[in-house]
Amino acid sequence: MEQINLIYTLAGVSVLLFIWNTVLHFSIKRLNKNQKSLFKGKKAKDLESIIIDNNSDIKSLFEKNDDLYQKTEKLNQHFLKTIHKVGLLRFNPFREIGGDQSFSLALLDDNDNGAIISSLYSREGVRIYAKSIQNGVSSKHQLTEEEKQAIKIAAKRKV
Repeated sequence: MEQINLIYTLAGVSVLLFIWNTVLHFSIKRLNKNQKSLFKGKKAKDLESIIIDNNSDIKSLFEKNDDLYQKTEKLNQHFLKTIHKVGLLRFNPFREIGGDQSFSLALLDDNDNGAIISSLYSREGVRIYAKSIQNGVSSKHQLTEEEKQAIKIAAKRKV
């Protein structure tokens, strides 16, 4: 009886080893296929030079990336000094003339510095005024309510 149990055990182990051998065979076959496609037409010397070339290309890309980052930062700093906040308010300064044909146009940078241009339309003609703006106010000229509103509209715009 013990011999029969031993034979069954050995047969079971043999079947498991056969299955394991088959799985390993297909795994090795798949690895060989991948290896052949990877190394197709290449020799060990060629692979070493390819790796060295790739390494130098990667270093070059990192340097270019750093250069682009510095240029982008410089552009961002420059952009903050340009006029990019605009506020426009159309209004009617004289009730007897119809339409909002007068306007105040605020042109500001990121620190609310810039200029405001106002146009007053009347039957006799058009008058245009320009005032400098520092930190959202004019220190040299008194601002009208419409000009203050145009500055508030522009100042609210964020980039």
